[in-house]
Amino acid sequence: MAYLRLRELVKSYDGKSNAVDNISIDVKRGEFVTFLGPSGSGKTTTLLMIAGFETPTNGVIELDGHDLALSKPYQRNIGMVFQNYALFPHMTALANVRFPLKMRRFPRKEIFPRAERMLDLVGLRAFTGRYPRELSGGQQQRVALARGLVFDPDVVLLDEPLGALDKNLREQMQVEIKRIHRELGITMIYVTHDQSEAMTMSDRIAVFCNGRIEQIGAPLEVYDRPVSRFVGEFIGDSNFFAGHIDRARPGWAELAGIGPVRIASDANTPTGEIDVMIRPERLRPCPGGDGGDGNVLKMTIEDVINHGDSMLVIGKAYGLPIRARLVGGKSDGLHPGTTLPLAWSPADAHVLLRRL
Repeated sequence: MAYLRLRELVKSYDGKSNAVDNISIDVKRGEFVTFLGPSGSGKTTTLLMIAGFETPTNGVIELDGHDLALSKPYQRNIGMVFQNYALFPHMTALANVRFPLKMRRFPRKEIFPRAERMLDLVGLRAFTGRYPRELSGGQQQRVALARGLVFDPDVVLLDEPLGALDKNLREQMQVEIKRIHRELGITMIYVTHDQSEAMTMSDRIAVFCNGRIEQIGAPLEVYDRPVSRFVGEFIGDSNFFAGHIDRARPGWAELAGIGPVRIASDANTPTGEIDVMIRPERLRPCPGGDGGDGNVLKMTIEDVINHGDSMLVIGKAYGLPIRARLVGGKSDGLHPGTTLPLAWSPADAHVLLRRL
């Protein structure tokens, strides 16, 4: 089932600490997997080991059953797209895309039509004769993407390819990369520290922390049900409350400073010292303090940030910091110093066993 397999992968530069620490992951053929994490978490080092630019200290990397340790980087049928584009400035867009075909000694009659088809795919057929200096940042990135795809690689590795682009162009390129991924059905590994990119583009996300994979799952699974406080805090905005669950009182949690609250409980709900995560968008205003079947707390507003389509309300409840995201741009009555009753249902709280 696995097309690309990483098994107990370790990379140490000094023999004392591990930049990548015992990582294992299986990637299916045609899957889009994102390595997500902060700087220094090991995601790019892992990508470079797949490409062959770094040598693993321990572990195995297999592609379609073949041990990649037996192949030099140039022998691996792997495409690479970098953040800085890495285009040849003295070559036109078409020549840049043709270059990997010439290096791989493709038949001469195939090179030109292949390169043109790939520039068609990325929407740059009209720019074939332009040099990189004559192209915008987004156009240069499309040329780099075409160059990484033109020779039919088994896997395409993308190392923060949109990091140098502005917000609107980044969003356009996210859509383009996903469109190309769907059309070609190629296996892609994408490295980023941008949570929105990972959520938008991925079939699965591998969240990296301190050289290890903290969680692997579908975007909504990782967002709604993080396995640790780190994942919950790194992906999206979140409120965390420390508390305790007594096995003798299922369906309830005692939160420090707040008191008893109702939670959704099943056989997998942890007991003992816990953290309860509530996403800001799960909190809703409840005029009069009536939360229906849910829980209620009263926030004292400290600040209101208008995002146009939503309002981020920041304040405290029972002395604890809290953030609520309210849909709509109306800020009537939302002023620093005022009290805002907020409600949430038991199903909106995610319970995590606290790591000591």
